[in-house]
Amino acid sequence: MRNPALDRTRLPLPESFPPPATSLDVRDQDPAYEPMRPIQAPKDAPNVVIVLIDDMGFGAPSAFGGPCRMPTADRLADAGLRYSRFHVTAICSPTRQSLLTGRNHHSVGMGVTTEMASAAPGYNGIRPRSAATLAQVLRGNGYNTAAFGKWHQTPARDVSAAGPFDRWPTGEGFEKFYGFLCAEMNHWYPVLFDGTKPIEPSRKPEDGYHLSEDLVDQAIDWVRDQRTLKPDHPFFVYLSFGATHAPYHVPREYRDRYKGKFDHGWDVQREITLRRQKELGVVPKDAELAPWAEGVPHWDELSEPERKAAAALMELYAGFAEHTDDQVGRFVDALEELGELDNTLFIYILGDNGASAEGGLGGTLNEHRYASGIPDSAEYINEHLDALGDATTHAHYPVGWALAMNTPYQWTKQVASHFGGTRDGMVVHWPRGIRQKGGIRHQFHHVIDVMPTVLEAAGIPHPTEVDGVAQKPIEGTSMLYTFNDPDEPDRHRVQYFEMVGNRGIYHDGWMAVTRHGTPWEMVQDGQPRRFDEDVWELYDTNTDWTQAHDLADTYPDKLAELQQLFLIEAAKYNVFPMDDRMTERENPREAGRLDLMGERRSITFHANAKRLTEETAPNVKNRSHTITAEVEIPDGGAEGVLVAQGGRFGGWSVYFHEGRFCYAYNYFGLKVHTARSHEPLPAGRHEVRMEFAYAGGGVGKGGAVTLRVNGSEVGGIMVPATIPYYFAFDETFDIGVDRASPVTDDYPVVDNRFTGRLHWLRVDLGDDLYDDASAERERARFRAVHD
Repeated sequence: MRNPALDRTRLPLPESFPPPATSLDVRDQDPAYEPMRPIQAPKDAPNVVIVLIDDMGFGAPSAFGGPCRMPTADRLADAGLRYSRFHVTAICSPTRQSLLTGRNHHSVGMGVTTEMASAAPGYNGIRPRSAATLAQVLRGNGYNTAAFGKWHQTPARDVSAAGPFDRWPTGEGFEKFYGFLCAEMNHWYPVLFDGTKPIEPSRKPEDGYHLSEDLVDQAIDWVRDQRTLKPDHPFFVYLSFGATHAPYHVPREYRDRYKGKFDHGWDVQREITLRRQKELGVVPKDAELAPWAEGVPHWDELSEPERKAAAALMELYAGFAEHTDDQVGRFVDALEELGELDNTLFIYILGDNGASAEGGLGGTLNEHRYASGIPDSAEYINEHLDALGDATTHAHYPVGWALAMNTPYQWTKQVASHFGGTRDGMVVHWPRGIRQKGGIRHQFHHVIDVMPTVLEAAGIPHPTEVDGVAQKPIEGTSMLYTFNDPDEPDRHRVQYFEMVGNRGIYHDGWMAVTRHGTPWEMVQDGQPRRFDEDVWELYDTNTDWTQAHDLADTYPDKLAELQQLFLIEAAKYNVFPMDDRMTERENPREAGRLDLMGERRSITFHANAKRLTEETAPNVKNRSHTITAEVEIPDGGAEGVLVAQGGRFGGWSVYFHEGRFCYAYNYFGLKVHTARSHEPLPAGRHEVRMEFAYAGGGVGKGGAVTLRVNGSEVGGIMVPATIPYYFAFDETFDIGVDRASPVTDDYPVVDNRFTGRLHWLRVDLGDDLYDDASAERERARFRAVHD
């Protein structure tokens, strides 16, 4: 604490009280009144910038030996520090919640992503007020604060015009927010928020728009305003990209830079990367490649079409990564032009988890399709190579590349037991606070260590009280001790890991781990695996840097000791009860969490209703439902959308085309089933209705569609199969328009508003909702009767 006269442990800081009035005339006041001054940060407190890349493994960026050229990360690392043993939580929302609170993810309710939250305290997706965010603490100490890009921490049911907004970024300490709240985003046609106001970009891809570029434009403008208007106040910028998470959307020129660069395949790439890592010094000279994941083909086991498709998808990913880093470079250049770079603590985290295996063994052009158990063939991918990266694709590379991008470690995103899921590169740059340029720090650290590091660098104590709420201790360890002492012994000595049942415990270099699931098996088939059936492994990472040699049989007593320590740490931090469900948990009813619509079966919307995420929209999946609307058709007929959910990669729409009343069901972008009225509707007021009679018998089944106008049947169609779990994270439920990508090519992108007048629209939900939980109950009853 650099100003001992000011107690910064209780926020907000107390107001100063003016002296009493001593005269009738202000000119005679003694002592004279002085203006109330804004809160000042401690003297010499640096600006703070945290940049977070999504879904990037340790072995992807060039700064850590990888094949993805990232010149800005290289530049900052060469003038700052590389951290070789920095860890995250293995998946998105938990890492972000830990990053901004300094606490373990289960301690702050984020044991998994917001869309998979349940009622259990460690998994409910709700940050307790006893864990104030870094932004709240910095703002309370005189910083100006802003967040740009991906958030993914607001409880899913709160993401609507009805709020509440206290756990949106602007309620969590950020004065400015520009970005999105969900897991991923279409980078060509994003749906964004400015503060809590829904917005869409004013430009289109053909005008040169790209989301990553937009985010950095916004961040640069904000920083320039701060320096112009309040140059005596430090700022905190949290710049969190949607890249490099799928969909891989990037200008074609960036993809073309890598043409042919990955034809050698993922096995050779691992060897190349490990060699570079040793040359850089981010792994020891004796580091070995960790074992290859069972069930994943080696490159020479692929057919020629499979190799062609896989190489193209990796070219796309690498271009996406380089493009993202170029945007970071523009932001760094802006800080330098303003004269602020030297006094900015710049923390560049190259991944919120390990590289993602969620594209399956062969990769996909639509990750949502794969998540529901429908893989793309290599031939199908190769037929669409020219489109890779544009708005018609939602691509993700194969598992083999994810393993290679995590070189030299085992496994991938979701797998918290192994470093492939949890170890990411981190660069720290702060010329005024770090003496060595190009240093490497090998101390063990975790994402919960970022907040205490920033506070110590700024001379700000961890508050004991914020807004009247007593604060639980920060659980991380400041990394500041490593900045100018590369040989200082580790201070973060114990760390548990857990994600969807994959778990591990680290203590002074020893690590006991057990992998519970396989990350590319998104939908469980058959009986779930019991946690007590999991097989534990033991590694001495003091001598085996990459978890290459399992010592469980050699040191059974050490393994038992660490297993006991895991139970202690897990109980301390709200890990129990563990939950290994994945895609199924995206259904609120099955997950056991509240959703905005609750048990309501009839919801009426009015024209210009706000866009809704899937979590806040009526759940029409796996059940019968009816859409009824009262419309006024103008002379000459109507065009455009009444209601739509999802988009090009899966969804449905009720709309008018060429004057006719229509319904389209887009099945994962593979087939669009369309029903149309026989004739255009005449001018005047009409009641239109779409009835969907679900076939039942399980999730993802088909149904019969009937169109009615003023009660009379005017058209229909059979939809043979439907989307069972989730339409899209990056699309919305929209009234009067279809935002982002279109469900059907019957209407254009974005410019598809209903040209008539929509008086109201009602969604009625049937009582025949079928989910996986009920299916399992039926199977259990069958087994009980027949066993």
